[in-house]
Amino acid sequence: MASRPELEDQKSTGSTEKHKDDQLSDNSETEEKAFSMAPAHSTVALVETGCEGEDDPWDLPELQDGAAAWSDLDTMGKVLRVVTSTGKGLLLLGFLYMFICSLDILSSAFQLVGGKAAGDIFTEGSVLSNPLAGLVIGVLVTLLVQSSSTSSSIVVSMVSSGLLQVQMAVPVIMGTNIGTSVTNTLVAMTQAGDRNKFRRAFAGATVHDFFNWLSVLVLLPLEVASGYMYELTKLLVDSFNIQSGEKTPELLHVITDPLTKAIIELDKSVISGIATGDPAARNKSLILKWCKTFTNVTLRNETVPGPENCTSPALCWCSPDLCYTLHNRSETYNIQTCNHIFVNVDLSDLTIGLILLALSLLVLCSCLILIVKLLNSMLKGQVAVVIKKILNTDFPFPFGWVTGYIAILVGAGMTFIVQSSSVFTSAITPLVGIGVISIERAYPLSLGANIGTTTTAILAAMAAPGDTLAKALQIALIHFVFNVSGIILWYPIPFTRVPIRLAKALGNITAEYRWFAGVYIISCFFLLPLFVFGLSMAGWKVLVGVGVPIVTLLIIIVIVNVFQTRLPSCLPALLHSWDFLPLWTHSLEPWDRAVAVVAAKCCCCCKGCRTGQEDEEEEEEEKEKKGGGPFLEMYDNPAVTNGVDWEKKREDKEDDLKATQL
Repeated sequence: MASRPELEDQKSTGSTEKHKDDQLSDNSETEEKAFSMAPAHSTVALVETGCEGEDDPWDLPELQDGAAAWSDLDTMGKVLRVVTSTGKGLLLLGFLYMFICSLDILSSAFQLVGGKAAGDIFTEGSVLSNPLAGLVIGVLVTLLVQSSSTSSSIVVSMVSSGLLQVQMAVPVIMGTNIGTSVTNTLVAMTQAGDRNKFRRAFAGATVHDFFNWLSVLVLLPLEVASGYMYELTKLLVDSFNIQSGEKTPELLHVITDPLTKAIIELDKSVISGIATGDPAARNKSLILKWCKTFTNVTLRNETVPGPENCTSPALCWCSPDLCYTLHNRSETYNIQTCNHIFVNVDLSDLTIGLILLALSLLVLCSCLILIVKLLNSMLKGQVAVVIKKILNTDFPFPFGWVTGYIAILVGAGMTFIVQSSSVFTSAITPLVGIGVISIERAYPLSLGANIGTTTTAILAAMAAPGDTLAKALQIALIHFVFNVSGIILWYPIPFTRVPIRLAKALGNITAEYRWFAGVYIISCFFLLPLFVFGLSMAGWKVLVGVGVPIVTLLIIIVIVNVFQTRLPSCLPALLHSWDFLPLWTHSLEPWDRAVAVVAAKCCCCCKGCRTGQEDEEEEEEEKEKKGGGPFLEMYDNPAVTNGVDWEKKREDKEDDLKATQL
């Protein structure tokens, strides 16, 4: 029998293969015809070749520049190059503007759909006394309104009205930090078409999620046990004589408001009113109809039953039969209606919200795809090299550690400018996907975005009225201290940057099984919060009885996994791998096959599927009759096919096909 072909022989030409086949066939004409088909190469060689040429999927790709060099262009070519580049730049700014506006409309749509439900959730004061329930409520409300600023303002309103204590509001603020990170994770889903881009984009988005979840996992128990955030922020607020300031400066909103306010305007006081128990707010529409109003306050002489009903003893006059006092009465006059397109539309808030939700998602995804296409066409050659060096290069030794902290400051500054962490992190997600920003650089930028959104909240709190200033400022400072504490935990020392490693692991999984990205989003942002909320509603005993065994099991699994990777000799032989368990419990492969079957049944017509299957079977039969059977290509070495009864093989195959058709 001939020896197995070597690795370096795999690139041999067709004539060499035919010459070898002629020697092996012993001048047999039939076998020569059969072996002249494309022979399969050695499986071992293919595996070795793949291992040698395999690149690290996390390396930033080189964006090839297929255009001619500037020096090679004539005058007309240079003019055309400048005009094209300028046009692409203007289009990029236009699409980015539409992308930011669509995020704003998306937030309004979510508030129309679930804003009143969010207000109702906050009315459960007894539930909020449970820290885990408060955390979950913060997550769910932020998911419903798609704005951490809105959910934070609701918390401020409840604290100011006395419905919620500041200590009880701390877990809710932590939950808003988690809920706001779902937006850029959804944006990453638009790059699922390319495996490597999706790997990087999803990891770049979820590194923000893992930072928030890990920070809550450590800091929430610490806060419940010690209350250090409450005490520290109370000390800061009491130490300064802070005066109520002016309205928070609106930077990006000056540009986006003309378009977004022409589409929809919301009365955000309705959600706060529902949360604070105002019965009139429950029947009001969230859609703002009157943009300009005038409130007239008059002092009126009114009759009251007795002196105890007077506003003050000095303003009380009583006769034997009646008492009179003075009351301030305010009347609001509507002056000018709003100009958005839904001001006079006779539709419910839910219907308008669903319409805006569909349109804003369509515009958001379209703009994101076009932005990625434009960036791919613009960031080539020397331009890409310069941008990558600026964004990803560290300072020279010994100041390399400073680069990450500068990235945090840049992220905070950019988030302060755009007034939204969701907008900034959603904008850098496609850049991570196409390979312009590495995930190691996206991580500090996301941390800076967390800081930037809290500085905006602090400025907004300082513009609050005097009676609510202290509590509003303390809640904003709690948000700030929480994010700074998380950065101290998960950034300064390189080996503590666990979110990067977890995000890369998840990116690898979702690149291979893309359906798992949807499972992750639904599980982490909906099912898990709802499960914990349900246990919290059942009481502490149920929560501990169900939660403690689950958490203990997860901790044991993590410890065993670590030992399997690093110290397998310390484990019993049975635990060296999870192979003793059913495959579906430790591998996604069976689930992937199940998803493929369900997708095939759902996405194609049954008749069309049967027809396609029959055509494929007929092609296989025809190929067997002409070429002597598919089994030739299954062997590494054609010599092992000598003496095979192909007629018998063909008959067996035909019987199998007939059985399949039946």
